[in-house]
Amino acid sequence: MDSTSVPTTGFYTKLSYLAVLILVLLSCSTFTCTEAYDPLDPNGNITIKWDVMMWNPDGYVAVVTIYNFQQYRHIQAPGWTLGWTWAKKEVIWSMQGAQTTEQGDCSRFKANVPHCCKKDPAVVDLLPGTPYNQQFSNCCRGGVISSWVQDPANAASSFQLTVGAAGTSNGTVRMPKNYTLKVPGPGYTCGPAKMVRPSKFMTADKRRVTQALMTWNVTCTYSQFLAQKTPSCCVSLSSFYNSTIVNCPTCTCGCQNNITQPGSCVQPGSPHLANALSTPGRNTYTPLVRCTSHMCPIRVHWHVKLNYKEYWRVKITISNFNYRMNYSQWNLIVQHPNFENVTQIFSFNYKSLTPYANINDTGMLWGIKFYNDLLMTAGPFGNVQSEILFWKDQSTFTFDKGWALPRRIYFNGDNCVMPPPDEYPFLPNASSETIISLLHPVLTILASFLLLLAYV
Repeated sequence: MDSTSVPTTGFYTKLSYLAVLILVLLSCSTFTCTEAYDPLDPNGNITIKWDVMMWNPDGYVAVVTIYNFQQYRHIQAPGWTLGWTWAKKEVIWSMQGAQTTEQGDCSRFKANVPHCCKKDPAVVDLLPGTPYNQQFSNCCRGGVISSWVQDPANAASSFQLTVGAAGTSNGTVRMPKNYTLKVPGPGYTCGPAKMVRPSKFMTADKRRVTQALMTWNVTCTYSQFLAQKTPSCCVSLSSFYNSTIVNCPTCTCGCQNNITQPGSCVQPGSPHLANALSTPGRNTYTPLVRCTSHMCPIRVHWHVKLNYKEYWRVKITISNFNYRMNYSQWNLIVQHPNFENVTQIFSFNYKSLTPYANINDTGMLWGIKFYNDLLMTAGPFGNVQSEILFWKDQSTFTFDKGWALPRRIYFNGDNCVMPPPDEYPFLPNASSETIISLLHPVLTILASFLLLLAYV
């Protein structure tokens, strides 16, 4: 090749790499990536425990318990659905505290008919008010399981089943596989069953310990991306020192449909609203939201309200734009460095979370029972609000550069989309700094491009 010729192939290859790099940078700044690992609850999971309590001539009796070890993510109505695939030709003769959604084909049984003969049964919790002889401990709440922080006493659900598998013993029993957990939609991924040390149980009089014959665990983890393809909540911001109200980014959770052919959103006064809510057979848990610029079922508004000499005050408002969902036992996770200096919280429960050892910058908020623990559907009563009073640590406190605004907000365990930092309500004298912050990423990309050209 002539030394004066231009190496076009390598040049365009480098340009392609640069284009990909720029695309990745822009996508990371525009979209929220959510994985199964939760940095604010790194050890959170749902564990399903099978305890074989007794052998029968044709099978065994087992107790299945669903433990919610997640600090703030709970399972609300209509509750959980647990499924699995039998390893052999097992059937469920009877159940207490739960039931399968289908019986399946039990035609091969002539006398006693099993409760379920399906190869892949789906089990649901019983409803409150179930007759006592059908109940089991920690059952009959309609599949609702509280989070570990909000209500640890109700963070588990149990049922008992009598399994039929001829000739089964501790040497021949096979663990079920292909576990699924729906709440009621997707979101949880369950691993394989693993044999663990048999569980031990204390008798009611606290004087004797009994032990399961066999125990295996199944661990299920949550991914927001699997639960829904678009975000479910967003954050808007405002402050007393700036007249700008920073709304949720446009089309955060989708974009509006044509008003003449409404689908996923509806105007409050539209005649389509009553028809959409009363249509029989429709999946009532698919969000039907009020038409907004952001199209999110939930909006969390953070307002820096007042500034005192030694304190400052924030108002939080949670608005429900979903016409199909009442959010029971809702909770909010807020990450902000001043949570180490919380003085008072009005009308919400509060607990400090420390996911990073001794760093106290995360707080969990939830409603007071029988007062505001139910966030009603979209409408005049579809919001709850509270105020937080912080003490000022003069060594760190500032209103400059958006310090008073939250770093991250979760609603019911889902990461809410924050507005871009360049749109935050800054102090009036910070306008020049805002311009610089806007130009900084552009200048960085331009400098990288010029540097690349210098080497080609």
